Order: sequence, then structure tokens, then C-alpha cells
Amino acid sequence: MASESDPSLGFLTKRDTEVKLPRSTRVKNKTPASIQITAEQILREARERQEPEIRPPKQKITDSHELADYRLRKRKEFEDLIRRARWNTGAWVKYAAWEESQGDFARARSVWERVLDVDYRNPTLWLKYAELEMRHRFINHARNVWDRAVGLLPRVDQLWYKYIHMEEMLGNVAGARQIFERWMDWQPDTKGWLSYIKFELRYNEVDRARSIYERFVFCHPRPSSFIKYAKFEAKRGEIARTRAVYERAIELLSEDEDAELLFVAFAEFEEWCKETERARCIYKFALDHVPKGRAEDLYKRYLAFEKQYGDKDGIEDAIISKRRFQYEEEVRKNPLNYDSWFDYIRLEENGGNKDMVREVYERAIANVPPAEEKRYWQRYIYLWINYALYEELDAQDMDRTREVYRECLKLIPHKKFSFAKIWLMAAQFEIRQRNIKSARQILGNAIGMAPKDKIFKKYIEIELQLGNVSRCRILYEKYLEWAPANCYAWCKYAEFERTLNETERARALFELAIAQPALDMPELLWKAYIDFEIAEGEFERTRQLYDRLLDRTKHLKVWISYAKFEASAGIEDEDMDKEKNDDNEEQHRERIKRCRVVFERAFDYFRTGAPELKEERAMLLEEWLNLESSFGNLGDISVVQSKLPRKVKRKRPISSEDGTPAAFEEYIDYIFPDDVALAPNMKLLEAAYKWKKQKIDADED
Repeated sequence: MASESDPSLGFLTKRDTEVKLPRSTRVKNKTPASIQITAEQILREARERQEPEIRPPKQKITDSHELADYRLRKRKEFEDLIRRARWNTGAWVKYAAWEESQGDFARARSVWERVLDVDYRNPTLWLKYAELEMRHRFINHARNVWDRAVGLLPRVDQLWYKYIHMEEMLGNVAGARQIFERWMDWQPDTKGWLSYIKFELRYNEVDRARSIYERFVFCHPRPSSFIKYAKFEAKRGEIARTRAVYERAIELLSEDEDAELLFVAFAEFEEWCKETERARCIYKFALDHVPKGRAEDLYKRYLAFEKQYGDKDGIEDAIISKRRFQYEEEVRKNPLNYDSWFDYIRLEENGGNKDMVREVYERAIANVPPAEEKRYWQRYIYLWINYALYEELDAQDMDRTREVYRECLKLIPHKKFSFAKIWLMAAQFEIRQRNIKSARQILGNAIGMAPKDKIFKKYIEIELQLGNVSRCRILYEKYLEWAPANCYAWCKYAEFERTLNETERARALFELAIAQPALDMPELLWKAYIDFEIAEGEFERTRQLYDRLLDRTKHLKVWISYAKFEASAGIEDEDMDKEKNDDNEEQHRERIKRCRVVFERAFDYFRTGAPELKEERAMLLEEWLNLESSFGNLGDISVVQSKLPRKVKRKRPISSEDGTPAAFEEYIDYIFPDDVALAPNMKLLEAAYKWKKQKIDADED
């Protein structure tokens, strides 16, 4: 039985298939050579050492038999090459070129036909095949090649160009025209049509060129096509025809993306014809119809035109148009940027075109904020306000003003938030129109849908100016029913009753107010009540009020206010009586006595009831001392001076967030004589303080 390793059976072992590489020679001497040789020198010496007998010999053909053998051998090489790589068009081209160099055009033509069977979609092969026929003046063969090429590859423009160029070089103008017509049936791009037109113009066939332009703009209805057609007519002085071309283009392509180029070219043509009014009308028509995002160059051209031919108004109009374009871009990018809308509206208002202003206002207010939150609406609502003011003041259209206010109030979500300003402006507008009933209706709706302090105040002010006392009382009652803790409303209501000499009603209102369980500013209410009683001369009632207030709060300001009241109670009456009788010293002593009683009460409270409020107690004594000084001979400052504290600078630790002591801070402490008498240990501290002070003074000396 044969072994599998036997090569005769077709089995190869690993040893048989192993590639044996030469072993790397070990370099024994690694020292540099004395003579260094570069790679360039090695290559040059290798070329010089080639012996003539080593080089491949050049064959010298001496007779026809050797030539036939050479040709046969070369053809076999080419055939073998293209047989191995049939899709290698380079080999085919070399084969055909060699046959051409041998003068065998039939064989060369056969090679070209064969290669076109391999790859007829390659336009380079057709070009070289046709150039072969043209070089050797085989015109009919060349025409045949070109006809087949353009028939198989009609979208390759170079084939048509070469074919037409050959016919034109031969002087066959009619044949070239026929080829152009065949090409135009395929509706080529712009270059093909323009080359046909240039061909006709080379032979002064203007009418033919014009008809081709008509077909061209029908095939490619673009602004650039009509512009070329119009320039063709203008170059020949056909003004009417040029204008007709532009007008037809505008009718067809006014909405095209590149319509801006068409309008600019038309305006420049009219400017060239010295028709400045026509050019201006074209620019204005274009600015009205071309979208603002694509009219940047158009604005620049119009501005340059007005600077050259226009007057002051025209230049301003052009500048406004350019700024209008900028604002349009801004609002297009971000329609919720209300500042851009304000600038745009201001521009249109300066222009004075009411329709444009209203259009921009309507576009602006159509951009309602996406979220029903007041912070998003605060800027937006001013668009409506400005719109209403414009209609009322500038446009003088009261019906539209009323409609603007009405639509704005409908749009605002009053259940979530509202704007008192718009309610009040709508009501004030109706008042200016002497329509009190509508104004009351608007303010009544405001109170019912979105009550606010401003609305109540303004509504009451309006009714008060009209003298409707009963309506004012009703409004005050609704105001207090809506906001019972509003001290400002209670004070104003009581003040209103006092102006009507309704003292008891005012006092009753104050009593109701201070009886409320919760108040936003109770100090304001109590002060107003006390001032009211003082103004009425009811000092006993005032004292009672102060006592009632002290039952609720023992604030330092209340004690000082109470003491000052006692010190000044009845001074106005005393001044009036001084003209009759100067014997008021007893009354003055009585006031000082009452004042001291209040200070004594306050001092006792801060000493016993709130001993930790040392700073307030010190401030109280300072106020007391000032008042005693103001009493003149009747004052006794020694009573207060004996109670004044001494200021001591001390330190206390500051704790960090985790509770550990971090540092120390200095603060001012007050040591009162009464506290020292009550606390025996304070004497020791006082002695220590004196000793430290003496030591510091000694060190300084």
C-alpha cells in the first residue's frame, strides 16, 4: 500500500511545502569601513558594470519574413495578454495603437470594435477610436463611430462636442446643426444649449439663436436662463424684447428660490436704460414678494440704488427696508423674542404705514407664550398694551382700541394669573371715552375674576372722584372681604370715613381691624388708630390703646412712642391757651410725670421680664435721658444717669457646622448698676475688670 507521503500520488508533506529561507549571516566585524559607499554609488556602478552581451539584444529586421515573424509574435503576445485580462482596456488600447503604428488600419479598427464590445460605456474608448479615424482622414468611418457613440451614450456631452467640432472643421455647417438638433432632443444642461447658441452666432444666425433661446428657457425655466436670454437681446439693442423677456420671467418665476437674481438683473437693466422710476418700482415689488430670508443682496442693491438716484426720503425708505430685513431674520429665528418684536414695531411706527404696523402687531401677539406662567407673560403683555395705545393715540381708531383690550382680556388665563395694569388701562380708556358704565363693568369683572390691590384702589379712587360715597363703601367692604388681613385697606377705609366726619364709623372700623386674628402689618394699623385718636383729642382713649397694645407686645418702640405721647399730649392746646394765660407749668409737670411713669414701667419690664435684652434696655435709657434733657429746668437727668450701664468688650466662641469651636468674636456687653447690686459675684468681675484696666494703663505708660 502506497504511503500518503509519496509525491507521485499527489500528497505533499509539510517538509515538501516548507519554504527554506537563507540563514542570516552573522556580522563578525561591526567596525565602520574605512571607505563609505552610498546607495546611489552602488546603483551607478551596477549600471556601469553591465556588459553588452548581458543586455537584451535589439532585433534588427532585414527582410519581410523576419518582419512577418515579428508581427506574428507581437500579435500573439497582445492576444495572450487580452485573453488573460479581457477587461484591461489599457492592453486593448496598446494593441490598437501598435496595429496603427504598423499601418494595418483594418486590424486596428478590428481591435477597437472588439474592445467596444467589452466596454462600450467607456467614452474614452469612443474618443480614441474616432480620433484614429480622423487622424487618417477616414471621415465616413469617423462619422459612423460618432453616430454610434452618441446613440449609445447620449448623456456624455464630450462626444457631442467632438462630433460637432469635426463637422464644423470640415465646413459642414448644416451637418453640425443637425447634430445639435439631435443633441437638443435629449434636453441637455445649460452648457449644451449655450454652445448651440454660440454656434449659430458664429455664423450670424441671430434669428436662429433667438429661437434656440426660446426653446432653452422652456426646457430650463430658471432665472439664470431668462437672464442670459435678456442679456442676449440687450446686447443687440432690443430694449422692448429684453423688457418682455424679464416681464415673462417675473410672471413665471416670482416665487422661485433664485427670484432675487432675476429682480436685480431686471432693475439693473432699467437703470442702464436710464429708467430709474421703473427700477425703483421693480426693487419695491421685489422686496414685497421675495421672502425676507433670501433678500439680503436685494436690500443692499436697493440701498445702493437709492443712494445714487434717490432723494432723502428714498434713502430713508431703503434703510428702513434693510433694517426690516434684519428684524425679520431675528423674529424668524426666535419668534418668542419679544424684544425683537418691540424693535420691529418701533421701526414700522416710525415709517408711518398703519397697515404695516398693524400687520406686525398682529404677527407679534400671535406668538403666545408656551407655558401659562406669569413670568413668561410679563414681557408679552406689553405687546398688547403698546398695540392698544397705538390704536388710540396714533391711529385714532377707538373701536379697534376697544377690540384690542377685549381680546387681550379674553386671552389671559385669569384663573392662574392676571395683570391689573391691563384691566385698569381698559377701564381708563372707557372713562376717557366718557363711558362710565363700561368702565365700571370692566372693573367689576376684574374684581370678580382676578381681584388685586391695585384694582380695588383705582376703582375706589374713581368712584371717590365721582362723589359716589355709597359705592366707595361697597368697594371697601368687598376689598376687606377679599383681604381681611390687609392693614392698608382698613386704614384707608377708616380715613375715608373720617374725611366724611363719620368719627364713630371710623373708630368702629379700627376696632374691627385690630380684632382680626391675622394682620399683614399690625404696627401700621395700631399707629393709624393711635394717630386718629390723638387727632380727635381723645387722650384717654389713646392711653387705653397704648395699654392694649402693650398687652400684645412689649416692643421697645411701643414704650418709646407711649412715653413721647405722654410728654407731648395737649401741647397744641397749651400753645393756644398761652395767649390767654401763662399758668400751665402744672400741666407740664403732669405730662413729665406721666412720661416718667411710662419709662419706669418699661425699664422694670426689661430688667425683670426680659433681662437678656440688655441692648434694648440701654437704648430705652438713652431715649429717656434725651427727653429729660429736653424738659429743661423741669427735667431730672440724674434719675437716668444712675441707671446707665457700662459698656464692656468681651469675647465668645464661634462654633463650626459640626459643633466644634472654630474662633472667637468680640461683642459689646452692658453692665447695669442694678444688676451688679443684685448679683454679688459681679463685684468680683468688676474688680477684675478694674485691675486689668490698670495693668493696661501701666503698660502703656
